[in-house]
Amino acid sequence: MASGSAMIVDLRTNEVLFSSHPDLVRPIASITKVMTAMVVLDASLPLDEMLTVDISHTPEMKGIYSRVRLNSQISRKNMLLLALMSSENRAAASLAHHYPGGYDAFIRAMNAKAKALGMRNTRFVEPTGLSIHNVSTARDLTKLLIATKQYPLIGQLSTTREEMATFANPAYTLPFRNTNHLVYRDNWNIQLTKTGFTNAAGHCLMMRTLIKNRPVTLVVMDAFGKYTHFADASRLRTWLETGKAQPVPEAALSYKRQKAAQMANNSVE
Repeated sequence: MASGSAMIVDLRTNEVLFSSHPDLVRPIASITKVMTAMVVLDASLPLDEMLTVDISHTPEMKGIYSRVRLNSQISRKNMLLLALMSSENRAAASLAHHYPGGYDAFIRAMNAKAKALGMRNTRFVEPTGLSIHNVSTARDLTKLLIATKQYPLIGQLSTTREEMATFANPAYTLPFRNTNHLVYRDNWNIQLTKTGFTNAAGHCLMMRTLIKNRPVTLVVMDAFGKYTHFADASRLRTWLETGKAQPVPEAALSYKRQKAAQMANNSVE
């Protein structure tokens, strides 16, 4: 496996089928947006309400490119879709901005939800995942994935392959695609997914899926390369199905060793 941390759990038995550094605290990048969606849905806000694109409370958004125009409008449900399917940062920031009690109350709710789910090593400071201070572990993210079973809309939106989104004020449309290319493959049955990437977090992936016809949670964190997290998911699935390990590219292993040494040095300091 090329990723720095990973965990797979059988949802029927709670058996840990695979784990590697499951309690190592790491930045989680846009995996954050699953918690963002949970907090929005917990508030039972009208999904058809039109929201203005507003990032004024999220300093991490400064200088971050987006095709979505500031101050344009789209429904809360479509904001959720863009955040979950395409990892659109302006959508995630806007969802927090329009939360009852305001942006700070939203961040408090994210951390309260994490605590309620027993995510002991998880912390959120903003709703997009751009901050290196949004951190968690593979074990904690497994708890988050288990909790998503109670949120069917998150599963539906996060596994949508593509969508043409229509905005108002001004009126325009934009095409969006899923950031997880495994949803396009017929040999994967994915009930929920979220990807993430920042330089600090590496490439991250979490899914609820089927392996050998049993429902599982799958988390991989801090992978090297644009497709390494997807390759690791496939390697882990093959290993569980056949018992055969597949080779990992040397560049990915070198990155893994380098990051492990870096984290060890940081812990000593």
